[in-house]
Amino acid sequence: DNLYGKNIFFVDVEPFKEMLNKINLVKKVNFKKKYPNTIIVKIYEEQAIAILNKKDTNFVVMLSSKKIPLKGNGTFSNLPFVFGDESEKHLPNFLEILKRKQFPIDNIKNYYFFQIGRWDIQLKNEQVIKFPYENAEESIEQLIKLLKRKDFAKYKVIDLRINGKIITEQWKLRN
Repeated sequence: DNLYGKNIFFVDVEPFKEMLNKINLVKKVNFKKKYPNTIIVKIYEEQAIAILNKKDTNFVVMLSSKKIPLKGNGTFSNLPFVFGDESEKHLPNFLEILKRKQFPIDNIKNYYFFQIGRWDIQLKNEQVIKFPYENAEESIEQLIKLLKRKDFAKYKVIDLRINGKIITEQWKLRN
């Protein structure tokens, strides 16, 4: 209201930019003055990629590695969890590799990061995939092929950490 009827030539947008940038889900804000009487505001949102639990507090991890405290979980209940020290810093890079290799990331339930720089993932069907520290991209390509095979559905663990080998563990039968 304090801007209505004022000449936009003299309007300082910086206070508004600062105010909007304080909102956790805002990644970037652009203002453009369109003369004679319009200000165009573009707000770019952060992209949520996972939920992280640290010291009994849940955080939403954003694609920018930013952590935002989670209040409730309704909006973010479909996100996978990520575990491991500083995992939020490394997850965006790993996620980018998965996307580039066209891995179906919607099937991921949990990400596990290990300090040596390697990842495990747990799929929604409870399968656990163990990736190597090096050559993760090649392993992802190999995994995509394996998951398309029906005979690999019987394995609970698919371990790709040793170059040139696939180590598996079958589901345990219950009585």
